[in-house]
Amino acid sequence: MSEAMKPELTDEIVDDFTSDDFVFVQRNEKLHDKVYKTTSYAHDVWVHFKKNKGAVFGLIIIAIIIVMAIIGPMISGYGAETIDLSQQSLPPRIQGLENIGIFRGTEKGVDVYAEKGFTDVYHWFGTDTNGRDLFTRVWEGTRVSLIIAFAAAAIDIVIGMSYGLISGYFGGKVDMVMQRIVEILNGIPTLVVVTLLGLVMPSGISSIVFALMITGWIGMSRISRAEMLKLKESEYVLASRTLGAKSFYIIFKDIMPNIFGQLIIMSMFSIPNAIFTEAFLSFVGLGIQPPQASLGSLISDGYKSMTIHPFILIAPIIVLALLMLSFNLFADGIRDAFDPNQKQG
Repeated sequence: MSEAMKPELTDEIVDDFTSDDFVFVQRNEKLHDKVYKTTSYAHDVWVHFKKNKGAVFGLIIIAIIIVMAIIGPMISGYGAETIDLSQQSLPPRIQGLENIGIFRGTEKGVDVYAEKGFTDVYHWFGTDTNGRDLFTRVWEGTRVSLIIAFAAAAIDIVIGMSYGLISGYFGGKVDMVMQRIVEILNGIPTLVVVTLLGLVMPSGISSIVFALMITGWIGMSRISRAEMLKLKESEYVLASRTLGAKSFYIIFKDIMPNIFGQLIIMSMFSIPNAIFTEAFLSFVGLGIQPPQASLGSLISDGYKSMTIHPFILIAPIIVLALLMLSFNLFADGIRDAFDPNQKQG
């Protein structure tokens, strides 16, 4: 606007203003700052985790399976390795639920229990071809899968995390040598490792855990190494180094707490993979050996008689599928709860 077009503030214009034109807005209101309740980081993670319905469902299923794996074999009244050929291949039958089709104890319209003269005998999941109670054996097998799962998580955290953090922190020749070792181990298939271990060790949980100790931690080591390379030049690390802190103090006291959440998430994702590995090895006969039960060996036994007695296959497959699905849902929820980019609303 040019100077010629600007209105001049004359006395007449000033006289047009009154005191009502200068009234404070919110003059009678009391303004207060809103104070938010302080919460811990763990509480914040838990709040966001609860919003994920799938993750909560997975956690509940995992808790139920763990409880059943502990008490299931004790409440059935049958031994996991007790053979009774007179009760072989009995379909599921639960006392009080005989009117429900799948728990009636019938197979192809025939009451198998009545036909064999078992009036007071009940097998909740039925029996296998050797007359062993499937309810007891399924939960015994679930124990094995859970032991393998938590062993895999512990191996990831203890070996994989430490190896990756040390490799990434020191760098140079140390990192080069350590990564070449990782590449050599990663080139050996797990199936070959377990097969070779079977020649010098008895097949079972110990050989599978030992195989995981050889190759199962490689993925975790790479993740932890990448996080270390990203954080080792940070200001707080430089300050700690300037104050005279030792290398391992910096690694495990300064850097590791800042990435521990991401590493826990990765270990949760490794659990379903370990469960599947155990089931696969037991299915092909390289894992848990009879008469000891595992979900993989139970599925293998049920597969052999699938066309004649399909119920032998159903229970271990359902438990294995629920176990793997629940851990995947739980890991997804943990990842979203720890990830700041997911915390909206």
